[in-house]
Amino acid sequence: MTWLRALAAAGLSVFLPGAGHALLRDWVRALLFAGLFVSALYVFLPTQQLSAAGSMAAAMDVATAELSRIDRFVLSFIVVFAAVDAGFRAMGFSSSATGDGDGASCPYCGKELDEDLEFCHWCTEPLVPEADPEAEEDAL
Repeated sequence: MTWLRALAAAGLSVFLPGAGHALLRDWVRALLFAGLFVSALYVFLPTQQLSAAGSMAAAMDVATAELSRIDRFVLSFIVVFAAVDAGFRAMGFSSSATGDGDGASCPYCGKELDEDLEFCHWCTEPLVPEADPEAEEDAL
């Protein structure tokens, strides 16, 4: 199910960078990617000529004719980076999952756990307690 979630997040990020992160409920990254993409569109697209175009086809012709190779590269890079980042975060490869703390870490997201809870308060996955071999030997 995780790979399906990763594909959905990456696919949404291709259509609108930040949408995949919103699916993952990573609101800060969603706003950052969406804001970065909209800002890049505002900077690189010729808004005066696009607003003067009579139809959508004419607007697309203006956009393809006026965008340089570097402009298309920057816009494509933002889209691809957002999709890859959303896919990796959905698979559990989080940059904030350090696991360097002294306590136990979640096997799903890698963040530090609260010892009193039976689930991870970061990703809400239930935690299965590990069997203690010494306790089993004492019980016998």
